[in-house]
Amino acid sequence: MTVQEILIELEKFGDETTKNTLKKHGAREPFFGVRVADLKKILKKTKKNHELSLELYETGNSDAMYLAGLMADEKKITKEQLEKWVDQAYWYYLNEFAVPWVAAETEYGFELGLKWIASGEERIISAGWATLANYAAVHQDEDLDIDAYNKLLDTIVKEIHNSQNRVRYTMNGFVISVGTYIKELTAKTQEVALKIGKVNVNMGGTACKVPLAKDYIEKSIDKGKVGKKRKTARC
Repeated sequence: MTVQEILIELEKFGDETTKNTLKKHGAREPFFGVRVADLKKILKKTKKNHELSLELYETGNSDAMYLAGLMADEKKITKEQLEKWVDQAYWYYLNEFAVPWVAAETEYGFELGLKWIASGEERIISAGWATLANYAAVHQDEDLDIDAYNKLLDTIVKEIHNSQNRVRYTMNGFVISVGTYIKELTAKTQEVALKIGKVNVNMGGTACKVPLAKDYIEKSIDKGKVGKKRKTARC
């Protein structure tokens, strides 16, 4: 499929109710309001396609950009291309999901995550924490810098409640992810979760809520999910 053919497909799948909902969350024109389930119908036709994903992301259409994240080939995308993507990711579906998912699956995801959390810009910092969280989910513990993750948890205890709005959200998600996927640090994340308690995030007037890290980690323990890695960060 070509970019133009995909854009025609996206327009057909566009849903006004979905579009209005996504607008409330931060999406802006141009986009059609395509459900993720429908994006995956297109993905079945294209599979992973490096060049096509880059072209789709360049359209600036939010639906196409999100699809590009699902379609990207983590073995071919470069650090420079991901840096460009995160710079263009203007709302959280892109900077907290689409781009971090791909970055986390690359061999340099941890490096990029650390760089992004030090950027000073809210959406880039958020992308960094999301990348680091997902990196822990898809890489075996022996391939992770456990000491670095331990120190990042200490940073969150000190900084989360004074951090920028969406950064608080992704820091909270980082605690949950580390507690679930890095067995050696599960007990530490339980302590961290108790210290940070409820994390307040302005969700833009939507019904979305911030998960309580303590409860999520306990559920992972009860269900025997701790330490079980995911095959892919993307969903």
